[in-house]
Amino acid sequence: MIDDNTADRLGTPEIVDRDSFQAKIEALRAREKVHTREGDAIAAARRRLPMVKVDGAIPLIGTQRAVTLLDAFEGRRMLIAYYFMWHAGHPAPEQCEGCTWVTSQVRELSYVHSRDVTYATFCQGPYPESARYRDFMGWQMPWYCAPRASLDALLVGRRVGLMYIVCYLRLGSDVFETYWTTWRGVEAMDNNYRLLDLTVYGRQEAWEDSPAGWPRRLEGVDRMRVDGRPTAQWSRLKAGYSDDLGPSGH
Repeated sequence: MIDDNTADRLGTPEIVDRDSFQAKIEALRAREKVHTREGDAIAAARRRLPMVKVDGAIPLIGTQRAVTLLDAFEGRRMLIAYYFMWHAGHPAPEQCEGCTWVTSQVRELSYVHSRDVTYATFCQGPYPESARYRDFMGWQMPWYCAPRASLDALLVGRRVGLMYIVCYLRLGSDVFETYWTTWRGVEAMDNNYRLLDLTVYGRQEAWEDSPAGWPRRLEGVDRMRVDGRPTAQWSRLKAGYSDDLGPSGH
């Protein structure tokens, strides 16, 4: 939150008349349309990528029972799995701020379900404490944990302990991986940054190309934390939820 005294010292755009403003925004709109069409073309190329077979019997841990990768499809044809980083034995404030940031924005799944797609979280840590974290955060999506051997089989040469989105296709009982992304690629789950990008001060992060005098937040983990916690945790505490993850989460 920026107080009034600080706001008075911030840089602001040039003030112009309505016609001048409209001319500038129309010029920008032409660039936005090029960007949108290029995004459509990239998505079309993504749909034409080859795929690689994955063992559908790879074990996962679900609610009170062992399941498989194939079970995680919940009968649908496609699966989007988000691989949630986990710091085993650490308390809630020390869990991944990036994974908390993007996962907090995945709420209504009816629309992906209507396209024959299941969305699920694959946590890279033990089920009991991570499920308590899920409950603390109020998340409703299917939640699984993958033992280390399963993660090695699922990620195949990719580093365990990073955030990933991985997409799968089911043909009968055969499972194929069709796409994966990490780091800024997981912004596909985000809407807050998309909205902030529309505002005059943007994301307020150090790397952004903004004029001098525009507000800047700290870089790294601090851009997703407030007072030592992932930002989204504060609303859950205010709502009365407990962040106790059990004996190993202290």
